[in-house]
Amino acid sequence: MTESVETSALTPVPGTSGQTGTVVRSTVLKRLLKNPMGSIAIVILMGMAVLAMFADVLAPFDENFANISKTLAAPDPVNILGTDSSGRDVWSRLLFGAQLTLLSSLLCAVVAIVIGLPAGLVAGYYAGRFEALSNWIVSILMSLPGLIVLLTIRAAFGPSVWIAMIAFGVLISPSYFRLTRSAVQSVRNELYVDAARVSGLSDLRIITRHIFSVVRAPIIIQTAAIAGVAIAIQSGLEFLGLGDPAKATWGVMLSEGFKNVYLTPTLLFWPAFAMALTIGALVLLGNALRDALEDGEKIKHRKRTTAAPAPGSAATRAARKTPAAVDAGTEHHLVKVTNLGVGYPQADGSVKKVVDDVSFHVDRGEILGIVGESGSGKSQTAFSILGLLPDNARIVAGSIQFDGNYTVAPGEEHVSQDRLSKLRGRRISYIPQEPMSNLDPAFTIGYQLVTPMVRVLGISKGEATARALKLLTDVGIVNPKRTFDAYPHEVSGGMAQRVLIAGAISCEPDLVIADEPTTALDVTVQAEVLDLIRDLQKRLNIGVILVTHNFGVVADLCDRVVVMQNGRLVEEGPVRGILRNPQETYTRTLLGSMLEGKEPMTMLVSSTSQGAAS
Repeated sequence: MTESVETSALTPVPGTSGQTGTVVRSTVLKRLLKNPMGSIAIVILMGMAVLAMFADVLAPFDENFANISKTLAAPDPVNILGTDSSGRDVWSRLLFGAQLTLLSSLLCAVVAIVIGLPAGLVAGYYAGRFEALSNWIVSILMSLPGLIVLLTIRAAFGPSVWIAMIAFGVLISPSYFRLTRSAVQSVRNELYVDAARVSGLSDLRIITRHIFSVVRAPIIIQTAAIAGVAIAIQSGLEFLGLGDPAKATWGVMLSEGFKNVYLTPTLLFWPAFAMALTIGALVLLGNALRDALEDGEKIKHRKRTTAAPAPGSAATRAARKTPAAVDAGTEHHLVKVTNLGVGYPQADGSVKKVVDDVSFHVDRGEILGIVGESGSGKSQTAFSILGLLPDNARIVAGSIQFDGNYTVAPGEEHVSQDRLSKLRGRRISYIPQEPMSNLDPAFTIGYQLVTPMVRVLGISKGEATARALKLLTDVGIVNPKRTFDAYPHEVSGGMAQRVLIAGAISCEPDLVIADEPTTALDVTVQAEVLDLIRDLQKRLNIGVILVTHNFGVVADLCDRVVVMQNGRLVEEGPVRGILRNPQETYTRTLLGSMLEGKEPMTMLVSSTSQGAAS
């Protein structure tokens, strides 16, 4: 019954010809062409590009060919737009001017993007010293008077349009840097970015695929605007007589037309019209392309895939070390946390501890519950194991070991990202609390399941697709192909949680950390998810750390339990022992807060008084 409700969000859209497992969406190009602004802008810009590319063929004269016997002539069959004061053909110069003007503006935009975009991505994602250095350089560039710099460069290198546009691209690159950095900072701590990191994706992959999708639309609009500004600046410099007089550009033609505006006004009109048409088309195209990328639906007809063997081969799992394989006589655990302390620096120089002197261990094939009220430090402890603590967090004491190797060695203040990056996704995975926030809305569910397997396991995309479909079936999704092709907003919360569980086990981990995985779900779906976690844990023999505030979940699922209060471990032991004979007052309080066995509350108004009132 529940599954039927969850899958109802994925019923075929009318007009799909009954295709099963195909999500109906329109391509970016189709959406762009359907937008009147986009289609008009494309026609104008393509027309300009064609005229510029074939200027040598379309122009009847060379750009500097002059007929001094025919100056300021009116349009005729030979000179279709007339001639200028030197007897040069206006139409020919307009075509050759399009070549230089458009290419120079494109060069300016490319230089600005190449400098500003990568720097903004890195500074926004990593922050730290690189961001500080980048901000310092950007502040210097923005403080420079652009026109004076361009005049100085002209005096040093001569009237070269290309050098001037490269310099202008460097001067406006801070606009890309600041735009990109601000957009990245707004999403770098999103849950779906953490989920991608935990799944084993490299920082480069996360930045180029998940982070860049956020800045894509603003960058497109910015590029269209910058290209238009570059045309205006380049033409302005030429209009002032600071360009190369031997080269035909729209700016040079503007200057020529302005000098003869009272004699032949059309000399000023044609280059001004070409500039206005091109800049306007760039602005329209930027907005239309932004809408096409960010809005509407896409049609992606995906190839059908065949079934593949279930993930988690015995040979792969046997190749990994188990505690018994190390030394049966030593205390070797899958995860061992020893005297862990986590703190945050305060403004007065002190450190506020949120986790203090916490020790526990987890073995393969067991489920450990970490239980406590909100703010008890249980999630901070789990994030310390995952290496997902905020940048300002400090490991103030203790150590963390995974399979006998330190991820946080004694005396280290930060989790070793280098060591953990080799484990996350491969041997340690994560099931988050909020399923919808941990799926990237810009990509399909199938893409987000397949990419980590291709990256971590080194298998082909086809094999990863087949494994993903099998995993979706294993976690109880009735129509895996339809879910595979869907975007996160097209599935329910319960189904999204099942997808995240499938992703957590997709790369055959040894440890799964589940941070309150049923909090956002209704009661019926909660029970199904807990049954699913228990079944997968037994079948794959993985260790599980379950973070929760619900002792009912602990009693139902866990083998051992750790009780935390105010960042400290107050009690630890087997679940049965803790439930039957809790030693600490706080543990008894938590158990007493459960609804099971409580008398129902009486009604505030009795039925007799209700009848009398009526």
